[in-house]
Amino acid sequence: MHTTPAALLLRPPRRRVDPRARRWWTLQALLALSGPMLLTALVLAALASLFFPGALPWFGPLLLVVLVLPALGYLVLMPRWRYRVHAWELGELAVYAAGGWFWHKRRIAPLSRVQTVDTVRGPLQRRFGLATVVVTTASTAGDIKIVGLSDADAEELSRRIGEAAQDVLGDAV
Repeated sequence: MHTTPAALLLRPPRRRVDPRARRWWTLQALLALSGPMLLTALVLAALASLFFPGALPWFGPLLLVVLVLPALGYLVLMPRWRYRVHAWELGELAVYAAGGWFWHKRRIAPLSRVQTVDTVRGPLQRRFGLATVVVTTASTAGDIKIVGLSDADAEELSRRIGEAAQDVLGDAV
């Protein structure tokens, strides 16, 4: 059996995203998934009560199980879970990001492979004072996105990654 020396084990990134990211993710969930599901349940229940009142004893619980409970569960659990999972770290040689909600993703990119660093702020992010740092590398796996940072942290991280990428010998030089 092959064992990995303790010195080679990779620890999870330590820097957490801004706590306001939970509210941002909650609003996203409400607008994109939970809100439409709850509205659909409400409309279907109203239509059933108007046109098929005899169906409510079985249709009401069906709506509850299929639409209402999943919508509320997603609205409450997803932002908390994402906050626990999302983290980042900038080392001397690499940038490391962990994220996801249902599928967890960890990406490490050597600073020598960094091509661009962008700071993105969507309308909802601006409302909460948040930003996303997008690190483009010479990888076919895609960009590294560090979401839910405060505006100040995003600007500082972008600056630090840019400076660190210039200081590392390799492809970016």
